[in-house]
Amino acid sequence: MNDSLLDLLRRVDTPTVCNAIEVAQGKRGFNRFTRGTMQASAAQGPAMVGYARTARIRAVAPPQEAPEDVRARRMGYYRHMSEGPRPGIAVVQDMDVPNAIGAYWGEINTNVHKAFGLSGALTDGVMRDLGDLPDGFPVVAGSVGPSHGFVHVVDYGTPVDIFGMAVADGDLVHADRHGALVIPTDVIAVLEDAIGQLFAAERIVLDAVRDRQISFADFEEIWSAFERSRT
Repeated sequence: MNDSLLDLLRRVDTPTVCNAIEVAQGKRGFNRFTRGTMQASAAQGPAMVGYARTARIRAVAPPQEAPEDVRARRMGYYRHMSEGPRPGIAVVQDMDVPNAIGAYWGEINTNVHKAFGLSGALTDGVMRDLGDLPDGFPVVAGSVGPSHGFVHVVDYGTPVDIFGMAVADGDLVHADRHGALVIPTDVIAVLEDAIGQLFAAERIVLDAVRDRQISFADFEEIWSAFERSRT
């Protein structure tokens, strides 16, 4: 991913990227995106873009391993998050979903992950401390709650599932207040052009209908031009 594409992806929303992937693939049916409604800690902020650093957690019940094993796994997790390609996003599955109660993403953990150079966090689990999260580190989560429960790391660097979206460690992820998606590797080289093509096609309709009244005959002509631009 070059700097030009990275800058563009940070400026467009996730629905735009979803549509542009279909433009790049030349067909509908792209489905590597989250299902359901998610919560965004910085709903008005830019999208987060980065390579996934994956992990899984639990929090409803305390871990059953020896304390030294739990700590060793957590330190291994933090080492994993501190390494890898940048920009990076922490992508953490809460295995207690749909009964998740442990807010792994609060003031402390978000600041730690930001200090590692990560660009944000994506989880189907819980976040908290909404007024105290650091600027420049958005969290897109499944819910908001007050407690960390018995939160502990189960594993890291393994495939995860976030609201129906499969994510492997190293996948390129785009996320904002709408949810998240995984950008297929085979479209990365052409995605910038696809976004430009998408915007040009949309302008045919938007420039013709925004803030004005049209007839059905006008619409037929506009829509015909729109369809021609997409073929």
